[in-house]
Amino acid sequence: MPRSRDRTHSDFVGAFRSFTRYMPMHLETAKVLITGGGSGIGKATARLLVERGARVAICGRDEKKLKVAAAECGAVPITADVSEEADVKTLVASTVRGLEGYNTLINNAGFGSFGSLVDLSVKEFTSVWSTNVLGAMLVARESARHFIANHGGNIVNISSTAGSRGFANGTAYVASKFALGGMTECWRAELREHNIRVMQVNPSEVITDFYVAAGRGERPENPTKLHAEDIAQVIVSMLALDDRGFVTESTVWATNPK
Repeated sequence: MPRSRDRTHSDFVGAFRSFTRYMPMHLETAKVLITGGGSGIGKATARLLVERGARVAICGRDEKKLKVAAAECGAVPITADVSEEADVKTLVASTVRGLEGYNTLINNAGFGSFGSLVDLSVKEFTSVWSTNVLGAMLVARESARHFIANHGGNIVNISSTAGSRGFANGTAYVASKFALGGMTECWRAELREHNIRVMQVNPSEVITDFYVAAGRGERPENPTKLHAEDIAQVIVSMLALDDRGFVTESTVWATNPK
């Protein structure tokens, strides 16, 4: 009977490196950047992740608002405009430094602008795209470079049900969410071989300050409609799944909104 080859020190080192490279990410070891983390879905997700043991950084353009949110959630605030390339490079570097590592991006920054096609200005259209599309790409690009170098990571893009069906007066916002969905598919195809999970969440209407920011008026509290905490639960559940599998996309509707 042939004698098996003796195992050397280098064999064990190689096996250990291979194992640790593919160890599943548990929430307690998650080091997360959430863009648009000063309010709404971003803030609710930051709070829930911190409660589950993750280390979290949140970013936004309003420094004062961001610091208040970070103090409430136990997150690290990093002021940045995701539509500015220099800001994004600094943002990712600051995240790695501030969290002592980085393995999860939640691409949540975005806003809406609504109006008829005949009244839509170039400035209004490009403003939405600069954050919702260019910004998402820039943060994902810089994050993916770090994740590839570290043999794994997670990207969760927060889109919308508007990314699957258009509606009147939604040209700028709907187009941006369709584009985000297309980029998600491209990144997933490119990054799977690097053990990077690329996922997308599509909320329907959520009671946040989104509509106020879009100039559409405040939405009153409504227990039958989705809340930011509902979407946070979906995001965290997707991340909690063992790394050998992932949920590519999750669409969330209110059961019976009134």
